[in-house]
Amino acid sequence: MRSEAAPQADIAFGVEPCSPPVIAVKATAALTLNVEFADGVRGEVRFLPSHLTGVFEPLKDPDFFTQARAENGVVTWPEELDLAPDAMYEAVKRCGIWVLQ
Repeated sequence: MRSEAAPQADIAFGVEPCSPPVIAVKATAALTLNVEFADGVRGEVRFLPSHLTGVFEPLKDPDFFTQARAENGVVTWPEELDLAPDAMYEAVKRCGIWVLQ
């Protein structure tokens, strides 16, 4: 399930990655993260409780939630839980926030 950002050497000639890699992430409040991308775009990712089902259920635990980190250009947690970087980037770039509901 974990997707990794392609190293520059693996990118085909003329093909660019869909979004810059996530370089920093920090849990700032309950179910809220601040993220920063390599191109300087910064914003917030907010989970609504209704989104915390299935694979995202472990995020209900505040101690688990705060273990968010940027790994290989992706926001990730233990147990191979991660977020779609392209969707996150587009929403944060457009609105400054990505709300998962």
